[in-house]
Amino acid sequence: MITKWQSLLAISLLSLSSMLLADNADEHKNKDEVLTLKNCHLKGIKSQVQCGTLRVPENYSLPNGEKITLNFAVLPAIDSSQNKTPLMFLAGGPGQAAVELAAHIFTTFSEIKKSHDIILVDQRGTGKSHPLECEENSVNNVYDIIPEDFSAQEIKDCIAQFKGDLSQYNSENAIRDFDAVRSALGHEKINIYGGSYGTRAGLVYMRMFPDSLKSVVLDSVGPIEVPIGTFGQSSARSFNLLLENCMQDDSCKAAYPDLANEFKAVVARLEQGPVKIEIAHPRLGTKTDFVLSRSKFISNLRMQLYSMQTRTLVPLIIHQAFLGNYKPMIGLIAMSEGGVGMYVGLTLNIVCNEDIPKITTDMFTADADNDFGGNDSHNPWLQACPLWPKYSVDESFYQSITVNIPTLILSGNLDPVTPPSNGDKSAATLPNSHHIVSKNSAHIVASTPCVVDIVNEFLETLDPKGLDESCLAELKSETFMTHLNGNL
Repeated sequence: MITKWQSLLAISLLSLSSMLLADNADEHKNKDEVLTLKNCHLKGIKSQVQCGTLRVPENYSLPNGEKITLNFAVLPAIDSSQNKTPLMFLAGGPGQAAVELAAHIFTTFSEIKKSHDIILVDQRGTGKSHPLECEENSVNNVYDIIPEDFSAQEIKDCIAQFKGDLSQYNSENAIRDFDAVRSALGHEKINIYGGSYGTRAGLVYMRMFPDSLKSVVLDSVGPIEVPIGTFGQSSARSFNLLLENCMQDDSCKAAYPDLANEFKAVVARLEQGPVKIEIAHPRLGTKTDFVLSRSKFISNLRMQLYSMQTRTLVPLIIHQAFLGNYKPMIGLIAMSEGGVGMYVGLTLNIVCNEDIPKITTDMFTADADNDFGGNDSHNPWLQACPLWPKYSVDESFYQSITVNIPTLILSGNLDPVTPPSNGDKSAATLPNSHHIVSKNSAHIVASTPCVVDIVNEFLETLDPKGLDESCLAELKSETFMTHLNGNL
């Protein structure tokens, strides 16, 4: 079941939405071993891969102190005869576990995997790398949870469950871990691909260990200079582009001629109080309550803006909600019943200490001045962060990255959380970079064969400015579902 934590943080940066878990049989057994590496199978992957663990200091300034175990996997290249430099995948969030994305990456990056090993490391605080996961005493019903019900006591109860020194579960130690895995596997250099928060991690990697990196791909950029947590303006921009695209599509315009006003009407209705109806549980068939609040409506729509596949549903959901039919929204929420794959303890630990302190009141106010969700995306941070244990970040952490490493920067024009302006910021300071903006992409641009081929070409040539980008023009514009039974 989805937890209240996941409901609250439905606005966090995400990298990939298709997630499959690793087999439990591959867990580390001998804590005295520094490195283990063995053949294994991961769910969703038929072929044999490699699973590994590495013991590292929890606190790198105390190398003989407490140790934690990192979990990682290697997806071997199909043709390893050329011994090409591997690609390390840095997951998003913060709070996603890279190994849990293995099946998705295995399929999506199949062209890259033909000649490059792909290394997946569960960032400390996620997956099987000392996870910071908020366990709840009660099972929650995704259909009647609303973010407004989240309480300060639940935050305190969550914090009380964690073991270890939370101050050590930060972005810089994550990069020390990743580089330790690189070294332990015997690689002088690696390529890195970061998606969403993974780009922030990638930028920190570039600053801390530039000599370890052969090339860098930053997909849907979270620059050092832009704090995570202000998604009001970027979400509104993405939503308004969807409205414009709908009005430029004859079938969508005919089906939803007044879509913008219908959206405003639904929001105004929910501002008067949540809608509560009895429904048949979509999976169990039993009677259950469905509660829809303003925040739940906005956050679920925002999540659909991340993907070109789910954006197509948004006009239909809004229109049917305007008519009083919430079944499409219920069906959408049913798709998330298994959770959103985030280790929210790490999410809050990093964002509350590395980002939120850099956001001024004026910045929050300016970000809230939008016609989509207002200040809705701020509320989880403003609720949780004042209660979260603090650690300090040196000001050098926030300095722009200027290293001369071949870097490919990718942005989707329709992205609700990492807009192209983010990519522009990193491109302005990285001297050997090229920024590609894909007009018909949203969050995570390397989700189509076209862009994966561009990434693969970059890994071969290391020339970010000389790539064949022609296939981007062939990516289809947004299309929209115009009827409950599909497009007629």
